[in-house]
Amino acid sequence: MQVKELMTKTPRACDLSATANDAVRVMTECDCGSVPVVDRGGRAVGIVTDRDICLAAYRRGLPLKSIPLADVMSRELCTVDADADVTEAEHLMQIRQIRRLPVIARDGRLIGILSLSDVAQGVMQSGSSRQDGQDGNELLSTIERVSTPRGQAGMTPTT
Repeated sequence: MQVKELMTKTPRACDLSATANDAVRVMTECDCGSVPVVDRGGRAVGIVTDRDICLAAYRRGLPLKSIPLADVMSRELCTVDADADVTEAEHLMQIRQIRRLPVIARDGRLIGILSLSDVAQGVMQSGSSRQDGQDGNELLSTIERVSTPRGQAGMTPTT
């Protein structure tokens, strides 16, 4: 299964000149936990999460409308191609411990976003997200890996 089959097409994004308040408005309207940040040409330049905004508000003690999004977004953007296999996207999510991947066109424009939730729904609908016929065990592995506290990603869970 390819990323383009599961991704949210034309996701909402914020402009680089937006504030944290603008991003929270988009998150509220779209019921999501992150928002891609794009430049004037629609090219993805970052991503901001609800956690990024909460930490910035706490640390700065400022209203959200006074916090530039460019100051709190992650500029180290991990992206995926729409034609990539979902297993490749899951692998990126595992390695980077991220729940959402912006989907980028060849020219860098944002064309979608793939979330862990999208992958889970795809597995449920198709019975498998793999061409090799594996069941949802890879998805469970991805969820476990993404949910592991940073710094403990290489540790094996104890029972």
